[in-house]
Amino acid sequence: MSDPLAEVIAMLNLRAVLTKTIEGAGDWRVRRSDQGLSFYGVVLEGGCRLEIDQHEPQILRAGDFILIPAAYRFSLTSLTPPPSPALETIPVQLAEGHFRLGVLDKPAQMQALIGHCASGSTNASLLASLLPAFVVIRNQPRLATFVGLLKEEAQADRAGKSFVLARMVELLFIEAIRSSGTLATPGLMRGLSDPRVAQAIRLLHQAPARRWTVNALAADCALSRSTLFERFTDLTGMTPMGYLLGWRMTLAMQWLSETGISIADIAERIGYGSASAFSVAFTRYTGISPGAASAQTSAALAPPPRRRV
Repeated sequence: MSDPLAEVIAMLNLRAVLTKTIEGAGDWRVRRSDQGLSFYGVVLEGGCRLEIDQHEPQILRAGDFILIPAAYRFSLTSLTPPPSPALETIPVQLAEGHFRLGVLDKPAQMQALIGHCASGSTNASLLASLLPAFVVIRNQPRLATFVGLLKEEAQADRAGKSFVLARMVELLFIEAIRSSGTLATPGLMRGLSDPRVAQAIRLLHQAPARRWTVNALAADCALSRSTLFERFTDLTGMTPMGYLLGWRMTLAMQWLSETGISIADIAERIGYGSASAFSVAFTRYTGISPGAASAQTSAALAPPPRRRV
C-alpha cells in the first residue's frame, strides 16, 4: 500500500542546519527570509505571534508547535507586536545557541526552541507544494520532545551525527504533519484525513502512468464524479488531475537527477505517449525543459574540482 506522506518526506532528503533557543521580553519583531528552508519551532514558555505572508497571524503559546515546510517570508513578534511594522529587533547572543529578543533588563516572557532544515532534493519546491503551507499543533508533548532531542543531537559530537539528524528531522516532519490532520492548510495531509480522498491520492501515487480521468478515479473510490472532485479540491487545494500532474512532474524531476534513465523512459513511467509530449508538459509546468533540468541537477550534484597541489 502506497504511503504518500512518507514518500514525499523521504524524497525531500532533509538535513538539519540549525537549532537554537530564543527568548524574548518587551516588544520585539524578527523577520525571516529563508528562501525555501523549512522552519520549525516549539514554544516552551509564554507566547509569541507568527505572521506569514497571505495568512492570518497565529498566536503561539507554551506547548504549541509550528512547521513551515518551505519558508520564504514570515515574522515572529511579541504577543503585542511593536507599533511600527518596520521595526526589527536584532537578536543578542547570550550563550552558544541561545539568543535574546527585545529588552535585556527584564525577565524573559517567552522562550522557544526553533530550527531550520534544508532539502537535498533538486525538486524541493515541487515536493513542498504537495504539503500544507504551514501547520500549527497545540499541546502535543511528543513534538516538543522531538525538537529537544534534535537540539541535543545537533549540539553533540557523536558518530553518525548527520545520519541521525536526517532521520530525526524526517520523523519530526511526519509527526507534525500527520498530527495536524484537518487543522492543516489545504494540501496532502488534509486530503489524507478523508478516507475516500486518501484512497484517491494513494491510487494516483501507486499508478501515475495510468490514463486517469476523474470518472475512473471516482469509480475506484466509490464516489460520484462531482463529489470526489469537490472533496478532493476543497481538502488538497488542487483538482484530482492537477494533483496527478504535480505528482508526475515531481517523479520526473526526481528521475532526471538519476543516471541511466532516459527522457523517453521517464515519459513512459508517468503515462505520456511520447518523449515530446512529456517534454512539452514538463516545460509548461516547471518553466524549464527536461534536458535543462537534468543538466542543472548534474551540475548541482557534481563534486567540486580537485585542487592541484
